[in-house]
Amino acid sequence: MRRRSAALTALAVLTAALATGCGSDDEPDPLRNQQWALDALKLPGAWDTAEGEDTVIAVVDTGVDPGHPDLKGRLVDGYDFVDGDDDPKDLNGHGTHVAGIAAAHTENGIGIAGGAPGAKIMPVRVLGADGSGSDANITKGIVWAAQHGADVINLSLGESGLMARLLKGGVLNDAIALADDKGAVVVAAAGNDSTLLQPYELTTPVLVVNAADRNGQPASFTNFGAQNAVAAPGVDILSTLPTYTAKETLKNTSGYGKLSGTSMASPYVAAVAALLHQEGLDPAGIMTAIRDTATNPSGNLKLGLGNVDAAAAVKAAADKN
Repeated sequence: MRRRSAALTALAVLTAALATGCGSDDEPDPLRNQQWALDALKLPGAWDTAEGEDTVIAVVDTGVDPGHPDLKGRLVDGYDFVDGDDDPKDLNGHGTHVAGIAAAHTENGIGIAGGAPGAKIMPVRVLGADGSGSDANITKGIVWAAQHGADVINLSLGESGLMARLLKGGVLNDAIALADDKGAVVVAAAGNDSTLLQPYELTTPVLVVNAADRNGQPASFTNFGAQNAVAAPGVDILSTLPTYTAKETLKNTSGYGKLSGTSMASPYVAAVAALLHQEGLDPAGIMTAIRDTATNPSGNLKLGLGNVDAAAAVKAAADKN
């Protein structure tokens, strides 16, 4: 039986992490101690060198909560391809969660820390309130982001059936190639069906991300097998959620919650890509730095090239400068 998306399942049975009562008032980010993934990726060590300044991460997803206190001021102009307007408000919850992982406010006295504290988020809504979307809108969203200044484009789209479409090649691969030509590195979730597959054409310039648990082992749900894929934390990931009632926040409007999925792993790698962009690397250089410094001592196929090491990747980039 085909399993339901791990991320959406987690949303349905959401583990709320309230901003109040979690940490003392004088902590820079009161929920930071629940963000095990930041330490697993060695992001704090990378921040000593780069935080993703002057970098825009496009979240091509369900939109973003524009008034979330941990995201407000982090956003640049985006677009809504579902409703055809310039108000990409998140009516689902997934995109807001992805955005917080990538670049939530850090050391602002509330909530969580983002993976790239200096980066900005470009919300591009291509998926509706139910989490589904068309090939046409997804393609338009990728192209729009690349043409409007995105430096990194995150595709946490496994829930939309993107993987099955990519197996057939076509316009989505072409859109990713165009983004690469425009200077944007594309990072994409592997999907959550525990399946061995090569979702993209081998010539498509994309960095595929599998999910790992807090022990650095493959998550039970992660897809694997994509050429030169890497792995990042994707289990019980705390991040932002809409502060209003949306489809997946009916029982939790605290603004924070824990989800699981390759959708959560991908924006962590997008954040690392943002740090490397600040260091002056182009898309090919960013993907090479992340892949060359990933670690997989046991050679586990489901981890691809291995778990991403942000500090090592940034150091490798800095050493070249």
